[in-house]
Amino acid sequence: MLNITVKITTKPSLPLIHSSSSLGLDLIPTCLCSSSSHSLLDESRLSPIPKRAKPTYLAVDKENHIIGYVVPVFRTGLSDTEDVRARDSAAYMARRDLFTSGLEMERSELISRREAMRESANRISMSKRLHEHGEHFKRMNEDSLMHPPKFVIKPRSHTVWEKQCVRLHCTVSGWPDPRVVWYKNNVVINPYASPGKYKLESKYRMHTLEINRCDFDDTAQYRVSVMNSSGELSAIASVVVKSTFQQVHTPFSPQNLPTFSKSRLLLPSPKQMSRVDTNIVDTFGVSFGREGETMTLGCTVIIYPALHRYEPDVQWYRDDVLLSPSKWHQMHWSGDRAMLTLAHLNKEDEGLYTLRVSTKSGYETYSAYVFVRDADAEVEGAPGAPLDVRCLDANKDYIIVTWKQPAVDGGGSILGYFVDRCEVETTHWVQCNDTPVKFARFPVTGLVEGRSYIFRVRAVNQSGMSRPSRVSEPVAAMDPADRARMRGTSAPWTGQIIVTEEEPAEGVVPGRPRELMVTEATKNYVVLSWKPPGEKGLEGVMYYVEKCVSGTDTWQRVNTEIPVKSPRFALFDLAEGKSYSFRVRCCNAAGVGEPSDPTEATTVGDKLDIPSAPGKVIPTRNTDTSVVVSWEASRDATDLVGYYIEGSVVGSDVWEPCNNKPVNVTRFICHGLITGETYVFRVRAVNAAGISQFSPESEPVEVKAAIGGGIPHASPAPPYGITVLECVRDSMVLSWKQPAFVGGADITGYFVDYREVVDGVPGQWHEANVRAISERAYRVCDLHENKNYQFQVRAANMAGVGIPSLPSETFLCEEWTIAVPGPPHDLQAREVRNDSLVLLWKPPVYQGRNPVNGFYVDMKEAEAPEEAWRGVNRDAAEKTFFKIKNLQEGESYIFRVRAQNQAGVGKPSDVTEPVAAETKPGTKEIVVDVDDDGVISLNFECGEMSPDSKFVWSKNYEDFSDTSRVTQETKGNKSKIIFNDPGEEDIGIYSCIVTHSDGASSSYTLSDEELKRLLEVSHDHKFPIIPLKSNLAVEMLEKGRVRFWLQAENMSANGKIDYIFNDNAVSQGEKYKMNFDKNTGVIEMTMDSLTPADEGTYSFQLQDGKATNQSSLVLIGDVFKQLQKESEFQSKEWVRKQGPHFIEYLSYEVTPECCVILKCKVGNIKKDTSAIWYKDGHEIKSEQSLSFTEGVLKLEIAQITKKDAGMYEVVLKDERGKDTSKLNLTDQANSSTPLKITSTDEGIRLYTFVSFYNDLLQVTWHYKDSPIAFSDRIKSGVVGEQLWLQITEPTEKDMGKYAIEFNDGKGGLRRTVELSGQGKHFGPLLILLDRARVAGGLPDVVTIQEGKALNLTCNISGNPVPEVTWLKNEKEITSDEHCILKFESGKFASFTITGVNTSDTGKYSILVKNKYGTESGDFTVSVFIPEEAAVKKKKKKKKT
Repeated sequence: MLNITVKITTKPSLPLIHSSSSLGLDLIPTCLCSSSSHSLLDESRLSPIPKRAKPTYLAVDKENHIIGYVVPVFRTGLSDTEDVRARDSAAYMARRDLFTSGLEMERSELISRREAMRESANRISMSKRLHEHGEHFKRMNEDSLMHPPKFVIKPRSHTVWEKQCVRLHCTVSGWPDPRVVWYKNNVVINPYASPGKYKLESKYRMHTLEINRCDFDDTAQYRVSVMNSSGELSAIASVVVKSTFQQVHTPFSPQNLPTFSKSRLLLPSPKQMSRVDTNIVDTFGVSFGREGETMTLGCTVIIYPALHRYEPDVQWYRDDVLLSPSKWHQMHWSGDRAMLTLAHLNKEDEGLYTLRVSTKSGYETYSAYVFVRDADAEVEGAPGAPLDVRCLDANKDYIIVTWKQPAVDGGGSILGYFVDRCEVETTHWVQCNDTPVKFARFPVTGLVEGRSYIFRVRAVNQSGMSRPSRVSEPVAAMDPADRARMRGTSAPWTGQIIVTEEEPAEGVVPGRPRELMVTEATKNYVVLSWKPPGEKGLEGVMYYVEKCVSGTDTWQRVNTEIPVKSPRFALFDLAEGKSYSFRVRCCNAAGVGEPSDPTEATTVGDKLDIPSAPGKVIPTRNTDTSVVVSWEASRDATDLVGYYIEGSVVGSDVWEPCNNKPVNVTRFICHGLITGETYVFRVRAVNAAGISQFSPESEPVEVKAAIGGGIPHASPAPPYGITVLECVRDSMVLSWKQPAFVGGADITGYFVDYREVVDGVPGQWHEANVRAISERAYRVCDLHENKNYQFQVRAANMAGVGIPSLPSETFLCEEWTIAVPGPPHDLQAREVRNDSLVLLWKPPVYQGRNPVNGFYVDMKEAEAPEEAWRGVNRDAAEKTFFKIKNLQEGESYIFRVRAQNQAGVGKPSDVTEPVAAETKPGTKEIVVDVDDDGVISLNFECGEMSPDSKFVWSKNYEDFSDTSRVTQETKGNKSKIIFNDPGEEDIGIYSCIVTHSDGASSSYTLSDEELKRLLEVSHDHKFPIIPLKSNLAVEMLEKGRVRFWLQAENMSANGKIDYIFNDNAVSQGEKYKMNFDKNTGVIEMTMDSLTPADEGTYSFQLQDGKATNQSSLVLIGDVFKQLQKESEFQSKEWVRKQGPHFIEYLSYEVTPECCVILKCKVGNIKKDTSAIWYKDGHEIKSEQSLSFTEGVLKLEIAQITKKDAGMYEVVLKDERGKDTSKLNLTDQANSSTPLKITSTDEGIRLYTFVSFYNDLLQVTWHYKDSPIAFSDRIKSGVVGEQLWLQITEPTEKDMGKYAIEFNDGKGGLRRTVELSGQGKHFGPLLILLDRARVAGGLPDVVTIQEGKALNLTCNISGNPVPEVTWLKNEKEITSDEHCILKFESGKFASFTITGVNTSDTGKYSILVKNKYGTESGDFTVSVFIPEEAAVKKKKKKKKT
C-alpha cells in the first residue's frame, strides 16, 4: 500500500529544483517497470524531449537534501503541457460563447482551478513515488549501499580516580560493518594480554572499551580506529588517572613508619570506625555455561560507612575450596564490585561458588551454583570429554594418570579412554595407549627422565571420539627424591656441619632388591614397587623385572632391552584372569645380581569393582525451576568418586544430565528445569572402575515452588483486619487476620466474598473462591478496573463455615505503579519472654519496581502515641523473622514491619495486637540431647496442652523442605526431632510451637560451632574412648635401655593391649618386654637397645569392652637418630662408669690471686688408679702444681702467660679401664674476627666470625654503649659461625659506635666499629640521604575561583642542590609575570599565579634532579567560574 503525503505551502523562500516539464504520465510505466535505479535529478533521463523549463516542486534544504514537496498557489497559466493547455483554451472559448453570464463564467473558472490543483497534486504525488522508488533501488544496489565509516558519537575524555573503572564509548555507522580497533598510545590493546584489565564490547554498533581498576599507567591517549572497504576513520580520547591521597613527608623514624593493614591503607582510629557493615547486592544467580565459553560472576559490595580507599579482603571459593588466581580463574575488584572470570570453561569449573567479603567487623558471603554443560560433540553421538585429569606417583620410568568419567556417554556405552601426552613448551601430542582402557587410571611409560609433561584424556564409543579433556598440571618424569631436591628443601640448622665421603664400590655386583610388592593391579596393567639393596656405595644400579605364570617355574624377563632406573615398574600385556608372580634383579656395570624374593600370585583383573546402583531416589520441590533430589547411597562402594544425576520430562524418554561433575553427597539441587513440567530422576555412582547401573526412577514431581503445609488456624469465628496487599487492573490480593476464637477444631480454610459498590451503594455478594484456601492471603480475580469493591471472609473447620467478617473498607481496583514495595502481612509474635520475643511476617505481595531486599521492624508501647514509633533494627533484615530484645518486663507492645527495595521503603504493615512481655508460667525451652548411641535430638516439653494440641516443628520458621533430614517423635506432652545424618545442611534455627495452647513455643539455634560440638559428643558416645592420663612417651633407662609407656584411667582388669610397630603386632620376647600394671594403669614396653631397623611408628591399642583408644609415637628421621644416639651414649656411659671415670670434666677457674686452677671431679677410683696430666701431648711431671683431694684433681698455674696456652688433658686408668678429659686453654682474643661493615640490598650489615658458636654463648649488640632494641628495621641473627646485625633503610640517626659482646660464662670479649658517612660500605646510605627529594607541601588537587591568586610552596632536599623544573601538562614552563617560579636557599620552591583564569586549569609537576636521583611531585589545578557553579547547583536541585 502506497501512502502519499502532499505538503501545500505558499512560502516562496524554499529553493526549488527544476527539471523537464515532461515529468508526467509518459514516464511512469518506464520507471515502474525498470529494474535499474533512477534519479529524479538526472535531467537527461527524466526529460528526453524538453520543451521548456518547469519546476518540479521538490523542497530541498541548504545541502540539497529533499525535505518535502511544494504545491504552488494556482496561477491563471492553465496547465503544464501543450495538450492540456490547448484543451483548456478551447473549453474556455466554448464556455465563454455558451455562457455569457458573469456568474456562469465564475463558476466555470472555479471548476477549472479545482481541476488544475488536483492535477498538480497528482503530479507531485507521482514525483514522490518515483523518487522513493529510485531511492529503494539505491538501497538495493550493493555499490550504492557501501559507504565509509562515520562516527555518530565519538569517545570523550575522562578524568578518574585511582582504582575506579572507566568506559570509553563510541557509535559508528558504515557498510560493510566497520572493524573497530582500540589503541593506547598508538599500541593496539590486547585484552588477553592483561586478563581482567581491559574489556571490549560491540553491541548494536556501539563499541565500548572498559578499563578496570585504573592506575597511573592508564593515563594515556586512547584512539579508536574504524575501518571497512570504503575507508578508515579515527577518534581520540584521553584518560587521566588521579591519585586519591596526599603524600606527606615526615622525618624517618621507627615511630613514623606507616602501619598498613591487609587492605593496604591507613585505617581510621577505633573511635572513628567502630563497625563496618557489608552488604552484597546485585548478585549472580544460578548460572549455566558451556565448555569453551568464558563466564564472569560478579556481585556489588556495599560497605558502610564509606571508607576512603578501603579495600576489603575478597575471596572466592568453589565447593568450599579457596580459589587462587590462575589462567583459569581471574579475580577482579573494581572498588565496589567483586568479579570472578572463568576463562575457557571446563566441567572441572562446575560447583558451588561462594564470594566471601571480610572486614574488621566480620564477613559476608553469597553462594550460587555454576553448571557447565558439555560442548557440542565433534562427531554426532560421541561421548562428553573426561574431566579432572591428574598425575599420581610420578617416577623416572612412568607416571600414573587418573581422571573422572563424563556424565554424557553420547547414547552408547563408553568403550574406553585414550591418554595423550605432550612435552611442556611443545605442541606435539602423542597417544600413549594403542587400545582404549576402561579403568580411569593409566600408567604412562616411555618418558624421558627429567622432562616435564602434560596429559589429556579422550573418551571413545561406537560413534567416535570425544573432545579432549582439560590438560593436567605439568609434572616431571623423575623420582620424588630428585624432585624434592630440586625444590631446594633443606634440613633445619643443627649447629654442626658433618662432612662425609664415600667412595663407590667399583666392580661389586649389587645384592637382592628388598620388599617387592604389587601396589596396583588392573586388567590392563600391574604396578610393582620395591626397595634398593641394602648395600651403600654401589655404582649406577638399575633393575630387570621378571614374571612367571603361577604353577610354572619358567621366569621371563619383561624389560629385556633397557633396565629401569627407579624402584617402580608398570607391566602391560598380561593375560586377564591369569595369575602371575614377579621378581626383580639388580644390575650394574659389574653384572646382574640375584633375584629378589618373588611376590605372591597376583591375578590380573580389576580389583576395584564397579559400584552398585544407588537406592531409592526421592525428589522434592524446591523452586519454580529446581528440584531437590535425594537418594540412598550405593552399598559397599569402594573408592567412590561421586554420583551423576539425570532428569527427564515425563513421556519424553529423553534424559539430560543434571550435573556434569560428580557430587560426593546423596542430595543435590537440580536447576534449570522447566516450570510446570513433570520430571523423573535417576542416579548413577562413579569410581575409577566405571559407572554403575542406573538407580530406579523416582516418582514424578511437578516443577513449581515448594509450598509449606497448611498453617494451623482457628475455628470459624469471623476473621478481621482485611487489607489490600496488591492491586492490578483486574485483580486484588487481600490479607486478613486469623479469628480470635479458635473453637473446637483447627481451621481447614477460608472463603472470600466480594461485592461492587456503585456511588456508595453496595451490590450483592459473590463468591471469590469455591474451594477453601489455607493461607490468609488470596487474589480475587475478574474484577473491573476503576471500580469500587468490598470484601468479607469466612473461616471453616470440620464443624462448618463460620459467620462472615464485617465488610471491609471500600477499595478501588486500579493498578499500583509505586516504586516501593507494598506492606508485609500476617505478623505473628512467638516465643514471648520477659525481655524478648520473635516476630514473624510474610513478605509483601507487591514487590514494587525492584525485588524486596530487606525489612524494618518498628515498635512502640501499646498505650503510647503515634509519635512513639521507633525502629528496632538499623540495618534491614533479610529474613522474614526477627528477634526483638531488651523489652521491659510486663509492658505491652505493638509492632509493624516495612519492606524495602532499591527504590526505598514501603508503607508499614497492619500493626499487631498488643503483646505483653512476660514469660508464661511453666514455659519450657528446647533442650538438645545426645544419647548413649550418639543420636542427636532436640526436645521440647509443654506443660499445658489440650487434646487437640499438636507440636509443629520448623526450621528457620519455615516447614522442613527435606523431611528426610529429621525424624519427629511425640509422646504425650513431649516431642523431639532426631537428626538422621547431622551435617551442614542442618544448620539453622529450629522452632516448635504447640497449637491450641497459650502460645507455647521455643527455638534453638544450631550454629556451625554447635554442630561441631554435638558431632564430637556424638562420636564420643558412639565410640567411647578410654581416657589417658598421659599419651605414649619414650624415656631412656640405665644401660641405654629404651622404655615406651603410657598411663590409662579407669581401665578394668579385662582390658586388652595390642603393641604395634609399623602396623605389625609385636609380642613378648627377647627384644620386647611388656608390662601392664592394672592398679596404676601404666602400660610399658622396654627394649635393650635401638638399631636402624627399629625406626618407625610405635602404637599401643587399648580396648576395654566397647571403649577403645590408641596412642602412637613416631620415631623417624632426626628424632630417631637422636634417640638412638642417646641410647648408645647411655650404654657407653654405663660401661665407662664401671671403671674410673670423670664425674665433672676438666674446667678452669681464676683465683683472686690471678692464679689459674685446672680441676676435674672423678669417681670409682682405687688405690692403684693413676691420674696423668698432659699438655699438648706431653706429660706434666711437676708434683708441686698437682693435687688430689676429695675426689678432685687440680693443676695450678701460678702466673699464667701466653706460654701456658695449649691443650690440657687428664687420663684416669687402672685394670678396669680408663677415661680422658681435655680442655683447650687458648687466647680468647683470637676467637672472633674484627667487626666489619658491608652493604646489602636492604641497607647496612655489621658482622663478625667466631671460632665456634653454641647456645651457651651470650651475644649482646650495643649502639653508643646502650643495648639495641630490635625491631622490624633492626634485626640480628646467626648464619653458621657468622653473627650479624642488619639495619634496613639506614638514616643519619643510625651513625655512631656499634659494639658486640660475647660471654660464655667464664669470660667475655667486645668488638667495636664506627659507623659513619665515610667508606665504601656506606654508599647506599649516602645515596639515600643525598638523593634529590620533593619533601612535601604540594596538594593533589587545587580548586580555585577565577581571578584569585594561587601560591604553593614545597620543600626540596638533596646534596648537591637539585635542579628544579616545573611542568604543565607534561610541558616545561618558565617564570613570567603571570606565573612566578622561585627556588630559594636551595630548599624552598614556590609556584605563584597572580590571577588565575580558566586557561590555568591543568596538571602541574615539579621535577628535582641531582646525581643521586630524580623525583617529582604532581598536582592538578581546577579553575571554576562562580556563576557557572551556581547554575550547576540549581540544576542538581531540580533533578533531585
